[in-house]
Amino acid sequence: MAWVYILRGSSGRHYIGSAVDLDARFAQHLRGHTATTKRLGNRLEIVAKKEVASLGEARKLECILKRKKNPRIAIYHLQK
Repeated sequence: MAWVYILRGSSGRHYIGSAVDLDARFAQHLRGHTATTKRLGNRLEIVAKKEVASLGEARKLECILKRKKNPRIAIYHLQK
């Protein structure tokens, strides 16, 4: 199993990602080990997540969501 998730930071910006272990990946984001989420600000929260069958499927969905260019639409698609 794998996850696709959307983070929102204190700056109001969003990050879309995928991972096998969502808790471990979120902990990495919180510790600042990922350069792409440092720009989000110091407070991060998971605003949407969806479990899928495989990491490959998660990565495909992540790419689809990133193409939407609108975090609200991406969040809507994960919550369906």
